[in-house]
Formats: sequence, structure tokens, C-alpha cells
Amino acid sequence: MIAHIPHRRAAEEDVEIDLAPLLDVVFIMLIFFIVTASFVRETGIGVAGAPAAAMEADAGERSLVLTVAHDDQIWLGARRIDVRSVRTALERLHATRPQAGLVVRAHEDSATGVFAAIADQAREAGVYDVAITTFRE
Repeated sequence: MIAHIPHRRAAEEDVEIDLAPLLDVVFIMLIFFIVTASFVRETGIGVAGAPAAAMEADAGERSLVLTVAHDDQIWLGARRIDVRSVRTALERLHATRPQAGLVVRAHEDSATGVFAAIADQAREAGVYDVAITTFRE
């Protein structure tokens, strides 16, 4: 008896995968992520929109004032200080006026990271009432 082995036509038979269902799933997921991304609310630092002139008039009387220039230099009055010495300067000033808060006058072109570093240094110095106002020159 001769066994009959079917001939395979590997060259003639091309196996194709239908990509239409895969593309449908990808587009549905894309639409889902686009729609849900619009509902995600990002959090940030809330800044009250008080007029700068009112803040500056009030700041001189009751607050400690640091100024951040456009080139990210920090000024305490007429004296330029380094970001690492903000803590010691605030500790010294806070000892004489313990109820005073801190107002950071930042130039609108200054880096946000400088304000964050000042706020961290103020917290370490025991000053928890920190406000920011911007100015333009």
C-alpha cells in the first residue's frame, strides 16, 4: 500500500492576517484616550490675582520682601543674596518680626524654580505665609 501524502503548496498559499479589526480596536482606544484626557484636571499653584500696586504698598509695612530680578538674582532690600543664604536671612528677620509673612516680588521673566527654592527655604526658616507678586520693568 502506498501512503498518499498531500503536497503542500507553500509557495502558492499566502497566509494573510486581516488588519481591519486590529485597526478598529486601535482607533477606538485612541478616541477613548483623547476623550478621557480632556476630563483630567491638572493641579498647580494657585495665584491670587491681586493688583501688584496694592500688594507692594501692603508688603512694605507687614511683610518681609524678597525681589527676584529678570536674571534670577535675589535681592533683600539693596543687598544681593544667594538662594542658599535665603534661609538664614529669613530666620534673622523672622526673629525680629515673627508675625510677618514673606512677599516675593518676581520679575515676569524670572524662572519659576527660583520662587520654588525661596518658598522651600522660607518654610525651613519657619515662615509659612508666602505670597508672590510679579513686576515688569
